[in-house]
Amino acid sequence: MLDTKQEIFNTVELISIFFIILIAIIIITAILYYNRKRLHRIEVSNFQNILIQSQLEVQEQTMQTIGADLHDNIGQLLSLTSLTLNSVELDNLEKAQQKIDAAIDLTLRSIKEMRLLGKLLQGDQLITLGLPEAIRHEVNWLERSGKYQITHGVTDEMPASSNPDKDLIVFRILQEILNNIIKHSQASCLDITLEYLPGNTLQLHIADDGVGFDLENMTAGQRGMGLQNIQKRTTIIGGAVQIKSAPGEGTHITLIIPYP
Repeated sequence: MLDTKQEIFNTVELISIFFIILIAIIIITAILYYNRKRLHRIEVSNFQNILIQSQLEVQEQTMQTIGADLHDNIGQLLSLTSLTLNSVELDNLEKAQQKIDAAIDLTLRSIKEMRLLGKLLQGDQLITLGLPEAIRHEVNWLERSGKYQITHGVTDEMPASSNPDKDLIVFRILQEILNNIIKHSQASCLDITLEYLPGNTLQLHIADDGVGFDLENMTAGQRGMGLQNIQKRTTIIGGAVQIKSAPGEGTHITLIIPYP
């Protein structure tokens, strides 16, 4: 009788231990699931915040480009047109015709510039044409300044199904890097390369021959918001950034981004 009671007691004890372990596993699994879900929500929120910020910054950069071009290029063309027409003397029809022809040519150039600005006003719509086209457009505007000798190669071998949200952030990172070059590098030559590599990887490389900087000995504060934004945004889209620079040796920045 005692043996039977002991067996029942042992069985109940084993069943109790089993249920306790099972409940503990369920609780731990639920906690892990909740934490993963919470981290996922945070990652999604961070990505959305970066995406919205990138959209606003691309729009702001577009407006700055338009403003500068209206002032420096189209404004100058229209001023020259006005001066040319005001200098027309009808007493000399041959010279008058030459100046009128020159004014017509300046007007046509102004119209062409306005059409280009019209395309730029589309802003984010450039991304819908694909990242390679958006980069070509940005390089084109930089070349128009006449300040830089630019070598660029942009791949056309992109996946059939692109990722506009990721493209927008990559495009904004490029703009951030180019802004830093314009403001700080004192460079004269740039190299911009976009490649789609085996293994579903996108690589964007930007190099300049500017003054460079001592990256290894820079403190976090000295790195500035520009470099921090580049690193943060590259991380948020699952990529990595490599920055190589030294005083007097220019700067090389390479983005490596998963792009299935």
